[in-house]
Parts: sequence; structure tokens; C-alpha cells
Amino acid sequence: MTKEKHIDVVVIGSGPGGYAAAFRASDLGQKVLLIDRDDELGGVCLNRGCIPSKALLHISKVIDETKHLSKIGVSFSKPQIDLDAVRNHKNKIVSQLNGGIKQLAKVRKVETMQGLASFLSANQVLVKRANETTKVTFKKCIIAAGSSSSLIPGLPKDHPSVLTSKTALDLVDIPESLLVIGGGVIGVELGQVYASLGSDVSVVEFLPGLIPGADKDIVKPLQRKLKKQFTSIMLSSKVISVNANKNKTLTVEIENEKGVETKTYHKVLISVGRKPNTGLLKVENADININVRGYIEVDEYQRTSQKNIFAIGDIVGNPMLAHKATHEGKVAAEVASGHPAVMDPKAIPSVVYTDPEVAWTGLTETEAKKDKIPYEKGEFPWAASGKAQILNASQGKTKILFDPETKQVLGAGIVGPSAGDLICEAALAIEMGSDAEDIGLTVHPHPTLGETFAAAAEVYLGTMTDLYTPSK
Repeated sequence: MTKEKHIDVVVIGSGPGGYAAAFRASDLGQKVLLIDRDDELGGVCLNRGCIPSKALLHISKVIDETKHLSKIGVSFSKPQIDLDAVRNHKNKIVSQLNGGIKQLAKVRKVETMQGLASFLSANQVLVKRANETTKVTFKKCIIAAGSSSSLIPGLPKDHPSVLTSKTALDLVDIPESLLVIGGGVIGVELGQVYASLGSDVSVVEFLPGLIPGADKDIVKPLQRKLKKQFTSIMLSSKVISVNANKNKTLTVEIENEKGVETKTYHKVLISVGRKPNTGLLKVENADININVRGYIEVDEYQRTSQKNIFAIGDIVGNPMLAHKATHEGKVAAEVASGHPAVMDPKAIPSVVYTDPEVAWTGLTETEAKKDKIPYEKGEFPWAASGKAQILNASQGKTKILFDPETKQVLGAGIVGPSAGDLICEAALAIEMGSDAEDIGLTVHPHPTLGETFAAAAEVYLGTMTDLYTPSK
């Protein structure tokens, strides 16, 4: 039997973008239904992505810090890893945040529904659950259905030793050896977690560098650290095949410029990117345009080709970041509610939550050189920072790119502890149109890592006193 429901705004997907859209639309007086195919709200980010991975990365960072302390007079015994306790800690954080979202939905009177939603037309979706289906008629719809892990062809089907980012976070065990296929953000983050917990970790990356998208000089200190933590980092290399053995290990053929190598690993983690979940939605029934890569096409108001249907987050394309989705969700909700809003950020920060952290926003040097965009640069090495020395972070760096004429900030890159927090100042500077003097003349507290941002501006201006910079 199929039930029927009528609603003002339907939101498909309850991740950071989806629940932000639902809550904002409710605040603006709409009757909202929030649908998710999972039992818990929060989407990939909360349940099997951003939050659980960062909980584990925190543990990884503390383990590494104890090793440094042992070199300066404070020793600890070898860490004893209680996987059940670690897993419970991670799950508790996720559960608490799940409860918070549920409570926010309740107080806002946002109705929630578990089930798989697909379009019947441009104003109806069908929601399938275990025992029933519901036909929902809507005035407006916001698609926030997210993305899923991409896989490589030829993998052993449903093999317990083949991990995705989701199953890797389940932390079933710590394999003796782990091959991470893909040296992007997810790969290096989870690789560092498993290395800290005791696995021999290797990484294979098709491109010539780790963290594609970030400047090489910003990634370099992290790569130097990972070379010590990982058994091997294989760049410009391609996985040819992955075959299962009787003892549950996996034999992997890896091709590089020297030829083909065959190696055996206890587990393999696939982290080669993500693909949009458009295939689950039957968007063709609503006549919604998608591009050749499967992403839903939207304008600056997050509207699709159907003016009453909006789309946000991973499903509309890169960057696939929770904070981008949240802002898009608010824009979509406001436009759907008849309010003026537009998605036009000047900069969206990206962060790799490894140790050290890597963060960048706005224009990168790589992009500037590729697109022949003129820029000038100010850099401050953390070797000259007292706080960085205290934190054993002297390999860090803060870099700012400036417009040669206006001296306004075009972009920034930071590597070191708390880079993800520090990059916020750079994003604000870009949004506000700040120039080098605005930053350099802003009094920053000492000793902090935050003052390295002002220091990079002062290096550019030639007013830095903590370094000797010859006059231009």
C-alpha cells in the first residue's frame, strides 16, 4: 500500500547541506520533510566521514606527540591499543551529534523520514522503506543526496580485506600491512591513522604527488613526515590488479616507470575519489539536467533546470566539502522560500587533517602559473616562530599570494598544527578584500601560530623584523 503526503519543501539527504537546508527552510516558515536512506541523520560526514575520521586522527596525533616528548625528557610506555574502547569513543561522538540533529529537527517541527527517495515527476517523489512506500507531493525540493566512494575495476567482490573509507572507519582490526590506493585527502588521513595504530602502511598514487590540488611546497612537510611513518609511497604508479588469496591476503600488481611489481598485503583501502549519487534518484523522471560526469547542473541560486527543484553539496560537483554544502543548503532554502540569496564565495577553504595539517584557500600557485595569473608572494617559515618551535612544528610554513597591483590577498596555503583553524583568517581576508597592510598592521598575539599569517604579510611588505629580508 502506498501512502500519500503533501509538503511545502522536501529535502533529500540529511548531511551537513541537507539538514542545514531543512532547518533554514523551516525557520523561514516552510513545512519541511527531510528524507534520508539511512536510519541516522547526518549523512556521510557525520556517520562515516568527517567526524569519525577526525576523532581517530586526534588519537593518532597524540600518539605521535608522546614519541616527541620522549626525546625531550618525558617518557611514556608503549601505547596499548584497546580497539573496542577506541571504536566506542568514536561511536559515542557520532551518537551525540546524531542526537543533536534529531533534537534540532524536533524543535523546528521538521518531519523526518527514512527511506530511498526517487523522482516520479518534477513535483513528486516516491519514498521506499522496508514495509511501505509513500508518494510525496511537494512545492519545492532540495536535493542533497551526496556521493559514494568510487571503486576501481577488477576488485574481489565483497571481500573483507578490501576497505572503503566507510569500512576503514569501522576499525574491525589493525592489519599487519595495508595498501592505500589513492594519495588524496582521504587516503593520507586514514593511512596515518592506521600507521599510528600499528599497521605497515604503503600508498600508491597515480599522479606524481600527494594531495592533488594543493601546492607542492605546502604538501612537502607532510610528505616528509609520511615517508617516516609509511613503509613506502609509490607515486606515478598504477594498480593493475587486485587478487584474493586463500589466507585472506591480497596480491596487488603495481605498474610504474620501472615496470610491474607484485606485492602482498593483508588489507587494501580504496580511496580514489567519490561519485555523485544521481543514479539512485531517477532524476530523468523530473527532467533534471546532469552533466557528462553525472553531477546535477545548478545556477548560482542552486536551482536545477526545474525551477522548483534545487541541488546542493557533493551531487553538484567539486569541491566535495561539508562546509560548501552547508552554505549551498542555506542559499537553496532561502531562494526556495522567496528570499534573495546567492552562492558566490570568493574562497572555499580545503583542509587535510593529518599531522601536520595542510590547508589552502583561494588561488594556489599551481593555478596561478597554469592560468598565467599575475601574483606576488609572502612566506613565513615556522622555523622562525617561537610557538612552532615549542610544538615541534618548525617544518611548517605560512604562504600568502597577493595581487601585484592592489596588494589584496588572492590565496593562502598553510602547513603545520592547526592549519585548518589558521586558514579561516585567510578566507576572511579574501572575502573582505584585505590587502597586505591590513593583515600586517593587525596586532596578533604572541607567541601564537596565528601571528605567522601577519608575519607572511610583513615579509611581503618588507617590514618583518623577526627575519632578515633584503630590501626589494
